[in-house]
Amino acid sequence: MPATEALQGRNIALLIDADNSRAESLDDVLTILGDLGIVNIRRAYGNWSKPGLKSWSAIVHRYAIEPQQQFDITKGKNATDMKMTIDAMDLLYGGHVTGFGIMSSDSDFMPLAMRIRQNGLPVYGFGATKTPEGFRQACTRFIDLSAVIEPAVYDKPGPTREIDAELVKVLGDAWKASKRDDQGFAELTELGQRAANRSSFDARSYGFERLSDLIASLPNFIIRREGGRALVKRLR
Repeated sequence: MPATEALQGRNIALLIDADNSRAESLDDVLTILGDLGIVNIRRAYGNWSKPGLKSWSAIVHRYAIEPQQQFDITKGKNATDMKMTIDAMDLLYGGHVTGFGIMSSDSDFMPLAMRIRQNGLPVYGFGATKTPEGFRQACTRFIDLSAVIEPAVYDKPGPTREIDAELVKVLGDAWKASKRDDQGFAELTELGQRAANRSSFDARSYGFERLSDLIASLPNFIIRREGGRALVKRLR
């Protein structure tokens, strides 16, 4: 079966915490989730009487999003998080969803992401730079939308967010654990899979479209292509 047909058969649920997400990021979120399959379930949660959700109210019909009304029953308590979690569990145990997108910068969704992953389903998190590390790492992939929607990302070849030493170490350890040829080159796909077991980073959070672009920007590594494959070698 062609890859495109396989993706079309996958059912993705996007759950949006409208109180903690920017409506102008939705185009990018839907595009990225296209890597997983078709986003057939689209729900946004919040108290729609609030002026702060006006930007979301303006686009729910354009993007076929189901608005889920949650009243502020008690001051300081957010019913949105609970309703999103309940719906996610219903979808998970319904057995028809093959992946989730959670659009929020709220750390309260860390246990939810972890629980979904325990059932073997991927979770893509989408949030701002301020998103706590706990939720970031609980996701299969976390995309910093502040980097993705920045227009300069597409105008310059360098990163929009500093690639820290910890990420370089994760990539280096993944290369070391991967099967390498006699010249020290490993398959990029294997390196990426091993790195994903330790970190939820996504190349797009650093201003790169693909992992290969991110690695090629690092002086520690070189990439070569051979017969349609990308091979990676660590230099130091």
